[in-house]
Amino acid sequence: MAGIWKRLFTSDGPQVRSVVVAAKSGASASSASTSSIDLATVPEAPALDGADIDDRFYRLILGMADSTVTDMRLPEVAMLKRLDKLCGADRFDIASLPRLPAILPQLLRLLKSEQADGIGIARLIGRDPVLVGEVMRVTQSAHFRTLKPIVSLQHAVVLLGHDGLRTMVTLHVMKPILQGSAGMLGHSAGQLLWDHAEQCAHAGMFLAKGHSDPFETYLAGIVSHAGFGAMIRLLDQEVSPTLGAFSAEFLSSCVRIGNYLSLRAALHWELPANVIEALRERMEARSQPPCSGLGKVLLAADHLAMLQLLSLNGRIERGTPLVKERVDGLSAVHVERARSDLWRRFGSSDGFGR
Repeated sequence: MAGIWKRLFTSDGPQVRSVVVAAKSGASASSASTSSIDLATVPEAPALDGADIDDRFYRLILGMADSTVTDMRLPEVAMLKRLDKLCGADRFDIASLPRLPAILPQLLRLLKSEQADGIGIARLIGRDPVLVGEVMRVTQSAHFRTLKPIVSLQHAVVLLGHDGLRTMVTLHVMKPILQGSAGMLGHSAGQLLWDHAEQCAHAGMFLAKGHSDPFETYLAGIVSHAGFGAMIRLLDQEVSPTLGAFSAEFLSSCVRIGNYLSLRAALHWELPANVIEALRERMEARSQPPCSGLGKVLLAADHLAMLQLLSLNGRIERGTPLVKERVDGLSAVHVERARSDLWRRFGSSDGFGR
């Protein structure tokens, strides 16, 4: 079993291709004739609920066409049993999940305390040569250019500050895991998963202002799809191309397993209890709405990031509305503001907001 998980979460030099959104041709001609169009007759895009958003997003991730098939076909039933056998319950070796820096749980706890000093943080980071190199690399970039060269780890730690260190450590740890999701079913899945992680974290922090811990909100967004990266590699290994586009029910079942793997990964990585509970609530959202503040925020931010990427990649219209009955219980006005903020930050024409 350990071998399976090593294959799922690791990759020998994955080839990740960016998704480029093509500009619409004939823009000037279109704008010139706009006045002749009766906008009142243009039908509004149908509202999407959580299930609709999930289905479209994961088809985008897998490079898969839409399907009108709802119920599972017999080959899919057999494949789901195989996937459950590999991933269900506690039948996989937790220790075979990708290793994070041994100091990470302790470092995250230390960074959460505003009383932690630079000397103590530098001493802890100093135990991991890879993190030391990353801290020094980031602080020596043009963004942190100072009058005097940064020659000590303690100086670099102080320059980054608590917030900068939290973000740097999380990016350094999670980005390779998510971008390592490559394969025939999802040649650009790794980049899309990472783009989703960044945008989910950003939207979550907007929605959680004044309610949830900013870093826990950020962390929940970043790790929310860590398990689906493993799911992609598993599908690539196990599913025959002759299966074709997945039925809605089979794809939903794959997502359920991926969410379960994300939860198991968070437990194994000893992430904060609130983050673990939010991931658990998101996994169970179809049957029971989230109760915790972070759980509600994560569910809303997850779908906002999905909508953003679907729009940027031409799968839906930009202004596609959401259903009014929100499972997350958040204010529709507040969620729309977060959506607008997300577009301002990441809605560039290249699809990645950078």
